[in-house]
Amino acid sequence: MKYTFLIIVLLMLVSCSQEAPEQITDIRDYDVYLSSAESKKTSKYFEQWNSMIKPDSMQLMSFGIVAGEYSRYFQETGDITQLKMAERALKKAVEIAAIGKSGYYRALARNYISQHRFKEALELAKLSRNMGSGVGESQKLLFDVHMELGNYVDAQKYLDSIKNMSDFDYLIRLAKWNDHIGDLETAIHFMEKAKVKAESAKNSSLMLWSYTNLADYYGHAGRIQDSYDHYLKSLRMDPQNAYAKKGIAWIVFSYEKNPKEALRILDSITKTYMSPDYFLLKAEIAEYMGDSSQLTHNLDSYAIAVENPSYGAMYNVYNADMYLELTEQYNKALKVAEIEVDNRPTPESYNLLAYSYFKLGEKDRALEIVRKHIEGKTYEPTILYRTAEIYKATGNYSKLSELKQELLGAIYELGPSMESKILNL
Repeated sequence: MKYTFLIIVLLMLVSCSQEAPEQITDIRDYDVYLSSAESKKTSKYFEQWNSMIKPDSMQLMSFGIVAGEYSRYFQETGDITQLKMAERALKKAVEIAAIGKSGYYRALARNYISQHRFKEALELAKLSRNMGSGVGESQKLLFDVHMELGNYVDAQKYLDSIKNMSDFDYLIRLAKWNDHIGDLETAIHFMEKAKVKAESAKNSSLMLWSYTNLADYYGHAGRIQDSYDHYLKSLRMDPQNAYAKKGIAWIVFSYEKNPKEALRILDSITKTYMSPDYFLLKAEIAEYMGDSSQLTHNLDSYAIAVENPSYGAMYNVYNADMYLELTEQYNKALKVAEIEVDNRPTPESYNLLAYSYFKLGEKDRALEIVRKHIEGKTYEPTILYRTAEIYKATGNYSKLSELKQELLGAIYELGPSMESKILNL
């Protein structure tokens, strides 16, 4: 009897020491959005312009408008077919345009950015800039492409060239730049100013973009309530917004430690939204729950989805992460990492390369890559954690200690399964 009492006391002590997370979300706030109908992939407006396109068509305006609609459908559905159809229409527009060609170059470049064809996007952005029409828009695009490619000196040059504190496009890029250099507070400041501009103009697409991006920034800053509120704002404007629903699912999973509810939210998204990476998030949650059946099912669903050759390099990073973290196929991860470094030599790509070598037992080679391409060049928590592992394995304990303190403040971003791993570094 006394032992039973002792066990009860110990259990009470343990439960008291593990403070329950504050409840942020309320199912009544978002449940109505989980049964949204499938997005339409056509409209009377679209059909009208699409009908003007013939096999030998020279209807320039038709190609431009139809491409825009295809791009919108891709954003709403995640269907890669729509993005490829937009590419086809834009390439035709570039081919036949006598005037306004620079604008079509920019549109095609943005399409290529979405496909992770960054080098091709850069060439188109340069062509657009050299044509002398829409120079400001081309310089914004050049900032975007150079950021994707890790050409940060060039990116800053183009950011400075478009400086205008009253311009929404400049403010959001200034926010992105400050986030890149690790100044999250300033990034939020400028993103909030951009939001005000969008709201003042009553521009719904810019408002929606502002809300989802602010929600992300607030989450990174530990302002979970603000993050949740802005995802909800997004859903009130666009009830089918998969990204906002995913953001809420992450709060439910990572902050509130409710994986079952997080999976329910994600299941509702993947019924109609076709982006393969959602299956990997579901796999991560299943692993946390210890549900091997769900884990395998979602990994299989992801693998089948990304077999589509239309994706090209779009899922290289996700594939490498899966090989490194879930399936332990380290040689495959290395091959993908090498491709990604060639495609976009950013700290993120080099991290994949370093961690692949680390997992293959080449810890000194991994450390060399860290020192040359990663140290002081990124603040992304996953990269910092992997770097910390490499520091530990190579005896760099002072640098390990510094990173460990930073990582303990980033558990929300990394996910609940990472807490014990960080503590054990």
